[in-house]
Amino acid sequence: MLTPIDLTDAQASSLLGRTSPLVKLGLAITWLIGLALIQAPGPPLLLAGLAVAAGVSVGRVPPRNLARGLAPLVVAAASIAIANLLWSAANTDPAATELARLGPFRITREAAEVASALAARVLAIVAVGGVFAQTTEPTRLVDALVQQARVPERFAFGALAAYQAVPGLAEDLLTLRQARRVRGLRGWHPRLLVGLLVRAIRHADQLALAMDARAFGSGPRSTFRPISWGWPDFAVGIVGAGALGLALAI
Repeated sequence: MLTPIDLTDAQASSLLGRTSPLVKLGLAITWLIGLALIQAPGPPLLLAGLAVAAGVSVGRVPPRNLARGLAPLVVAAASIAIANLLWSAANTDPAATELARLGPFRITREAAEVASALAARVLAIVAVGGVFAQTTEPTRLVDALVQQARVPERFAFGALAAYQAVPGLAEDLLTLRQARRVRGLRGWHPRLLVGLLVRAIRHADQLALAMDARAFGSGPRSTFRPISWGWPDFAVGIVGAGALGLALAI
């Protein structure tokens, strides 16, 4: 999920692909705030299903790609739910209703209700974040922040450069480990972090020189990819707000 995603032509031309990233980001934040107000597991699961359905239908995200991106996060959500189910404080309450015993663990109904509600909220957050990442190009998001939200260019494009440098750090770490194997050294060693830090500083220095060579930050700049508000923004915003209102009403 940390790797920048290259959208296909179908994804870029879809309704969600043509929607302003600010609208999708605002909806995602609004949904997260709404999820914090919901205690029952039903409404978050409804929102998660709506998010996935919207990503596959109007976002034209291949189901396999969406499943591959969400799988690690779903496993993390399940582990959080299991941890809260087993080590909940309600399990030690004698007045709580006991459902089952798993070895030394006592499972109560109150703990199961809290764990299921927490798992449902985490799944909804994972679904919203996954669909947002699979339908939003990082460069378009930064362009929207600069043009529509008036975010300073230095901050926006600096964040984009840092985000796109994540895969490079993974490749550098692989190169350093392979170099250690050539010298007969195997396994993990803290010196790898030192080498990774040195390579990161070198990449940052090269990036700074490239931006200075292009006179970045020296004055007003023209726009290569103009972004304007359109009917997809209003349609997606209204439908997204209505879905959240329906979930809160339920």
